[in-house]
Formats: sequence, structure tokens, C-alpha cells
Amino acid sequence: MVRLASLPLAPHRASPINRGTVVASPPFASRLVVMVKEPVAGRVKTRLAREVGAVRATSFYRTTFSALLARVYRPSRWHTQLAVAPDAAVTSRAWRNCTRRRQGNGDLGKRMQRILDTEPPGPVVVIGTDVPTVTATHIAAALKSLGSHDAVFGPSPDGGYWLVGFKRRPRIPRAFASVKWSSRDTLEHTLANLSGLSVARIETLADVDEASDLAQVGNALGRTILPVVRHKDTQYRDVQLCEVMPTETRN
Repeated sequence: MVRLASLPLAPHRASPINRGTVVASPPFASRLVVMVKEPVAGRVKTRLAREVGAVRATSFYRTTFSALLARVYRPSRWHTQLAVAPDAAVTSRAWRNCTRRRQGNGDLGKRMQRILDTEPPGPVVVIGTDVPTVTATHIAAALKSLGSHDAVFGPSPDGGYWLVGFKRRPRIPRAFASVKWSSRDTLEHTLANLSGLSVARIETLADVDEASDLAQVGNALGRTILPVVRHKDTQYRDVQLCEVMPTETRN
């Protein structure tokens, strides 16, 4: 039986990002991995592109991805890394000053399992870029929950999840075996693989896959830091934020 717990979110206190030198994380640290695709028209947000056009869909992807990174990048609290697809794009000019790795082959489950299996020791949280309302508060809540739970999920209204994280001690579970992706039962199928483990849930958030979803997220699109407060951690005043840059259109 999977033991579930819901965790409240603390008030959001975001911080501005200053630019400078990338700071390396210690070998054992909390880690946030953001799964991304190279922002090339025709390769990203394809469902959305069928309704609003490839150019607008790609612009949405770049804008929301850059804003999301600015909100969740907290080097004093966790190490942030991009997991890039396709693998060849790991050297793309699209990524500026980003710590990154290849996603590798396979379906979504195999790629996420590879991340869990190969990241250095410490708790790992994985998110994508389809939810423009994610903040550092959500990431902090997920990592905090891993202090008392084996796994954590951020559910989606459609039956999937926008965040997954694991303590990875004493072992790394095979969480994604035989999971049916993009279905109403994706989360339940994943939970079925975690029998005997303690699982927490944080806030349910909706992703953006279709034009109707754009209206629902409203002015959250492109909002970088909300609200802005002074950064108290002066040792990171020279940290440079990873950015996503425009790329050419590919047919």
C-alpha cells in the first residue's frame, strides 16, 4: 500500500537572480532537473502549434521556460540542471550558461529513470516546462517533503503529474515501469509501482498543451519573479542564470 500525504505550501518569497560565475554544487545536494527540448519551431509544443501556429507555440515555449528558470533557480538551496532532448542539442547555442545533461533514448519513463539512476547522491526532483505557474515555493515544498517521505508528486488535473521526486535512499525505485503516459491513469499507474513507500503530494497545477489552456493560465505567462524581494544570500551575488536563446526554424 502506498502511503499518501498532502503538504501545504509556504508563502512564496522569490528572489532576483544576479549574473556572474556559475557556482558548482557539492557532491551530496538536493537537485532539481528540468526536462527540456531544444526550442525549435516544429519540435516543441506540437499540439499547441496545431491551433496557434508553430511560431507562436515556440515563442510561448521559450518565454515560459526562461521565466520558469528564473523563478526556480536557487543555487543556495538546490542545484538546477537541464536534461536536454534531443541528445545532440546538449551543445546547442540555445542554452546559455546552463548546466545540462542528455536525456538519452526511450519513452518518458525510461528517460526519467535514467536521471534518477545517474544523478549524484541526494534527493532529486524532476519537472518539465509545460506548467508556467511553477515557483520556487513548489520546489522547496517538494524537497522538504522528501525529508519524511520516499517520493513526492505534483499532480495534474488530467491524471498525470507535473513534478516527481525521490529521496533515493536506501534504494532508487523502479517507478515508471509499464506506466501509460498521457492518460487519465498515469499518476495511479506510477503509484502502483511504489507499493510500501511513503508518498507525498504537493499542489495540483495544470499544464498548457492546447489553446484553451493559454486562457486559463492568464497573466502567469512570462512572469519571472513574483514578488521581487532582496536576495539575502550574498555569497551567490555573482551567480549567472542559465538562459534559453532563439534558434532557427526547422521544417
